[in-house]
This record gives sequence, structure tokens and C-alpha cells, in this order.
Amino acid sequence: MSSRNARPRQRGYFDLSRKKEKCAALERETQSPDFWNDSEHAQTVTQRLSALAKEVDQWEKLQEDIRMTRSLAEDADKENDDSLDEELEKKTKELQDAFASLEFFALFTGEYDEYDAIVSISAGAGGTDAQDWAEMVMTMLFRYAEKKEFQTSLYDLQRGQEAGIKSATFEIRGQYAYGWLKSEAGVHRLVRISPFDAEAMRHTSFALVDVIPDFGDATDIEIRDEDVRVDVFRASGHGGQSVNTTDSAVRIVHIPTNVTVTCQNERSQQQNKAAAMRVLKSRLASRALQEREKKERAIRGDIVSAEWGSQIRSYVLHPYKLVKDHRTDTETADTDAVLGGDIGPFAEAYLKLLAAKRQ
Repeated sequence: MSSRNARPRQRGYFDLSRKKEKCAALERETQSPDFWNDSEHAQTVTQRLSALAKEVDQWEKLQEDIRMTRSLAEDADKENDDSLDEELEKKTKELQDAFASLEFFALFTGEYDEYDAIVSISAGAGGTDAQDWAEMVMTMLFRYAEKKEFQTSLYDLQRGQEAGIKSATFEIRGQYAYGWLKSEAGVHRLVRISPFDAEAMRHTSFALVDVIPDFGDATDIEIRDEDVRVDVFRASGHGGQSVNTTDSAVRIVHIPTNVTVTCQNERSQQQNKAAAMRVLKSRLASRALQEREKKERAIRGDIVSAEWGSQIRSYVLHPYKLVKDHRTDTETADTDAVLGGDIGPFAEAYLKLLAAKRQ
């Protein structure tokens, strides 16, 4: 194929105008007089604006380079000038490389992909092994966030009696954090020789990961005072100077739905209550979305199981090593890398799967 006619593929579902509108909205937000009153929120917004503006600039530059290259190719065709072939071939390769580096942004077309993510992990059946596995999953996600240069905030952590954790809730903030992490929602299954079994028997453990967008104060969910019960208690610690001596931890129960949120890792009771309320709003908003989607599927006759029991990925450490995602069939024998946070290939394959379903 002539290099004059070769051109980078462009995904029709990428909406650059929507990205520009989002940039403009974030820019207006930063100009608000009380913008810096909430420094954590302000920092998140400015980081999101910077990343999104950079992405828009890259796409606009790529579009302009494509137009110039096409114009150059058309001139060469009109003049029947083959001397430009080498230059056109080089430029086309540069455009293809530039597009490949940006292509994945086109996959983030979900309504909430640009949001930060709230992640909850709970140990399943399997006792101490399951609690240890739940902590391994949490560590894996934290390391993935670190590799992506995302920020993390731990809201609640319930440790197991012997090892591991019973549950944890944390926030991950960064460009397309929810878009990247939504692939992790579901049941994660581990098969290994148990380090807690004196007979060194093989055990199977399960951990449940829940990932929802952080709607924060942007959601229109209204929570009435009479619909919540707020409990305060002393935050847990590891002992020594880290043990809290005041009742700073907060548990909020939404009575109509029985949704419960606990936050104990902020410095004060007020901060814990604010964080817990934000998580509660996000969970209620996500719950409402799930109920709406369930009704829409019923109307269409497209009933799809959304049970948490659906196993999404298996991690086998014995008698062989293999991590396999059961939705995309993506797999690798490098289990150490995956548990060390290298879950990007699984997230990318899941995004491609969603994109293929939309087309």
C-alpha cells in the first residue's frame, strides 16, 4: 500500500468536543472565589484539568498533523512527484505512533469513566486465608495506583485477627481512575498452598472488590437527617503511639437502604464524617443507577446476571502459575508481576471488550 494513502485509524466514538466542554467547565470551577476552601477537592480538580487539557492538546496537534500530511500527499499525487514518498512514509509512521499512544483515551466513553473511584474490598469464604488474600488484592490495587501516579486515601480498614484484612474502603484519584479500575469489580479467586496450614495443603480463597465512581458532592442524591444514624467510636490502631484516644471514627447507617459506611482514617471526627458522607452518597447514587439499568434490561428482555458471586479472575499459584481473566481470556504466567500491581493488560483488555460491545 502506498504510504500516501495510509492513514492512522480513528475511532468514531471519540468525542473531542465533549472533552473541550469538560475542560471549560473545570476551568470555570477553578475561578470560583471559594474554590480553594476545600484544598483536597481543589487539588483534585486542578490535576484533572491539567491532565484533560494535555490530552485535548495532544489530540488537536495530531489532527493538525494529519491534515498537513494529507495535504502534502495530495500535492505529491497531483504533481506525480515520487520524491516525497520517503518523507510521507516517515511522517505516516510518526502519526501512527502518536495515535497509538493516545488511542486508549478513546476507549473511555463510559458516562463516569473520568470520575475518581471508591474501592471496597471484603474477604470471602476461607477464614484467615481469605483475609490474607483480601489484603494481597488491596496491595495489588495500591501498587497499580502508584504505577499510574494516582493518589490514594484509605477511609476504613478492618484487620483480621491472625492476618490480612476483613474489609477495606479507599479512594483512588487520578485521570480516568474509575475508567481504569472498573475492570476490577467482582470476585477474585486465589489458589495456592496455604501459609497458614501446618499440613501445607492447597486452599482456594475469595475476595470481593466493589468499584464505584466517586460522585462526591456532584451527585443530586439528597440524604435527610432523619434517614441516617451516625455512630462515633474510637478508631482502631496497631498499638503504641498510633492508638487514638478520642472517639474520632464515624459510622453512618442509611436507614431506608441499610447501606453502612465507616471512616476512621482521617484526623478528626468531622473529617471522617465528611468522607463517610461522600462515600455514602456515591454508593446510593451507584445503587440508583444499578436499579435503573436493571429495569431497562428487563424492558429490553436482556436479563444479565449482575451477582457479586460472578468470578471475574483467577490467580493460581500452585500447582502452576497463572492469572486468567474469565471475561476477556487475558492471561499471564507472571503472577508476581500481577500481584505487584501490573494489572494494566487486564484493564486494557476489559476496556476493549466494552468498546467492542458498544460498536
